[in-house]
Amino acid sequence: MADLFTDYRRGAAWDEMIASDGTAREPYRMLYESIQRSGAQELRAGVDALARAYLNQGVTFDVGGEERPFPLDIVPRVIDADSWSTIEKGVRQRVNTLEAFLADVYGNCKVVSDGVVPRSVITSSKHFHRAAHGIEPANGVRVHVGGIDLIRDEQGTFRVLEDNVRVPSGVSYVLANRAAMRQQWAEVLGRVRLRPVSHYPQRLLAALRAAAPAGVADPCVVVLTPGVYNSAYFEHAWLARAMGVELVEGRDLICSGGVVRMRDTSGERRVDVIYRRVDDDFIDPVQFRSDSMLGCPGLLTAARARNVTIANAVGNGVADDKLIYTYLPDLVRYYLNEEPVLPNVDTWRLEDAGALEEVLDRLDELVVKPVDGAGGKGLVIGPQATAPELDELRKRLIEDPRGWIAQPVVQLSTVPTLIGDSISPRHVDLRPFAVNDGDDVWVLPGGLTRVALPEGSLVVNSSQGGGSKDTWVLAGERQTPTPRTVVTAAAPAHGSLPAVESAIDLEIRQQQMQQQQSGGPSC
Repeated sequence: MADLFTDYRRGAAWDEMIASDGTAREPYRMLYESIQRSGAQELRAGVDALARAYLNQGVTFDVGGEERPFPLDIVPRVIDADSWSTIEKGVRQRVNTLEAFLADVYGNCKVVSDGVVPRSVITSSKHFHRAAHGIEPANGVRVHVGGIDLIRDEQGTFRVLEDNVRVPSGVSYVLANRAAMRQQWAEVLGRVRLRPVSHYPQRLLAALRAAAPAGVADPCVVVLTPGVYNSAYFEHAWLARAMGVELVEGRDLICSGGVVRMRDTSGERRVDVIYRRVDDDFIDPVQFRSDSMLGCPGLLTAARARNVTIANAVGNGVADDKLIYTYLPDLVRYYLNEEPVLPNVDTWRLEDAGALEEVLDRLDELVVKPVDGAGGKGLVIGPQATAPELDELRKRLIEDPRGWIAQPVVQLSTVPTLIGDSISPRHVDLRPFAVNDGDDVWVLPGGLTRVALPEGSLVVNSSQGGGSKDTWVLAGERQTPTPRTVVTAAAPAHGSLPAVESAIDLEIRQQQMQQQQSGGPSC
C-alpha cells in the first residue's frame, strides 16, 4: 500500500502530526498508523459518506441562502493531556477575566479610574451599550457561554486570537463531528481513551437554570432564535432539543409588567431564562433597532427588574472588541493578580504613538483586522493583497485608526487533511467552549477545530471555504478492556465526569430526549 505521506510537505508552520524528522508525533502515532492502513480510497469513501449523512441529518450551514453540509475532514486533530491542561487553565482564566471586566464596565468602571483601560476605548466600541448599564445578573454571570479562539504559532505555542462572549456558535458541530467519526476510527478509539464531549447540553442547561431570577425553584428556559433563515439555525434547534426546552422566536414572546411570557397552545407561560442567539441590536426594539422583528419589546426592562435572565448578557460585545483584546493581558493581572496562561498574538494599537506610521510602512507584511469584524470579514492579509487593495486599506486606516488593529502574519499550525486523494497539511485554529454556572467555569474538552481547506489559506471560517475536524483530547491509552460507562441525562457533579464515552452513551441520551420530547419540552 502506498505511503500517503510520501509527498507530505511541511512548511514554516508547526505541524501537529508530523515532526521535523518526518515521523509521527506520539499523540498521533496510532492515528497515523491507521491512516496508512486505510489508504486513500477508503478515506475518500468515508468523506463522501460523512457529507451525505450530514446533509440527510440537517447538519448544515447557510451560505448565500444555500444549505450545505458542514465540511468535516476525516482526519481528526489530537491534543495530548498536558497540552489540554494548559488550554483548559488558560481558557478558564480568560473567561473569569472577561466576567470581571464586563461587571466593572457596566458597574463602577474602576478599570478606567485606575488607568488600566482608557474610557474612550470602551465608550467608542460599537458593542458598548449604555442601556445595559446597571443590569445585575441574578448569579453574577454575564458570560454563560464563551468561545475563545486559539491558534498555535510556529514554535508550537498556543495563543489567543480573539474572544467571543456575545453569541458564540459552533458547539453543535463539535458533538456532531464526534458522533460521525466514531465508526470511521473505531479501531483507534478502541485503543485510546478520549475526554467526552456529549454531556455539553446538560452542562449548559444546568448553567442556565442556575442563572434564573432569585426565588425561582423550577425555571422555564427557552432558546431564542432569529428563525429558520439564520445560518446557525441548525445549532439553535439542536441545542433546544438536546436540553429539552422550547425553541422560540421573538414573535412567540410577550413582555408586560416587566415579566416575559411565552405563547403556546395552552395559553401563556412565564419565561425565566432566555438563551438568546439573537444579536444585541435586534433583541429589544424599544432599546435598540426599532425595526427589529427578531426580538421582543421590553426584554431589557424585564432583565433590569430581575424578572428574566438573558444569556449571554446584553452588552457583552464590548469584550469582543479586538482593541479591548489587546488589553487582556493587563486585565488578567488587574482582576486576578495572575500572569496570563495563554498569551495574545502580538498586536499594534493604531492610536498608539508611532504605531500607525509603522503599520502603514509595513502594510504588505501584516494582517489588518477591523475591531468589530467577525467571520473573517474585512480581514486583509498583507502578503496576499493586491496593490489597489493595500492603497484602499491605507486610506481607511488613516481615516479611522480606532477601527483597526494589526498583527504579524502567524503561520497557523497545520494538521494532515484529505484533499482529493492525498494527504496534505492545512492550517487550523481551535475554539474551546466554556460554560459558566457561577460557581465554576467548565471547558468542553476539545472544542471546534476549523481548517482552511484552500492551499496556503489562513482563513478558517466556513463562510469563506473552511471546514472542521473532530478534536480528540487524549485521556491515555486503554490498558485492558473496561465496561462501557453510561452517562445519565442529569448533569454530573463537578470533577466526577467519566473519562470515556461510547456509542451506547449517545443512544441512551437520544432515547431519553425522545421520551422527554414525546410529552413536549418542559419548563
